[in-house]
Order: sequence, then structure tokens, then C-alpha cells
Amino acid sequence: MIKHFYSYHIEIESIIIGIEALPIKDHEKKHLIELAESQIHHAVLDSILSELEEDDKKVFLAHLNTKDQERIWRFLREKVSDVEDIIENAANQIKKNLHRDLVEIKG
Repeated sequence: MIKHFYSYHIEIESIIIGIEALPIKDHEKKHLIELAESQIHHAVLDSILSELEEDDKKVFLAHLNTKDQERIWRFLREKVSDVEDIIENAANQIKKNLHRDLVEIKG
């Protein structure tokens, strides 16, 4: 699992447990977990980028490439009100859909 700047705000263990319970091969489980993480990551980035002005988007992406979490958070908190809530809402929507899909597969 890749650690992103928002990782401590987002819990995906329940998704991983759901995927691990599927009756599929280990490499398929690993691939599904990677896809779930990627889907959440893209949703979080999209939600943040949609809140930023054009110039701020470039700055954010530059900070993101440095992987300096303190710098990223300082910037986001300055530019986006309630950024933690925005991130959590985006991730929770994807998690909700993934949980629904897992229930449907098992059902």
C-alpha cells in the first residue's frame, strides 16, 4: 500500500479485507487492491484540484511531486477551506461504491 499525504485521513482496510475474502487468486486480489487504491487516489486528487485556481493547481502538483507532506498540507489548508472534509467525502464515496460492488460479488 502506497502512503499518500492523505493516508491518515482515509481508512481502506475494510476494502482490503473485503477483497482478501474473495475466492480469487492472490495476484488477482493484489491487482484489485491496487485498483481500489488508485481509484481513491484519483478521486481525492480530483476533488482537491476542482477546489483550486489554475495557478494553485500547478503549485499543488509541484508540492505533490516533492512528497513533502507538511508542505502539501500547509498549502492545502491555506487554499482550500475544509480540505480534510473534501478529501474524506471523495474517498468515502468511492469506498461506498467499492463496498457495494463487493457485496454484489459475494451475493
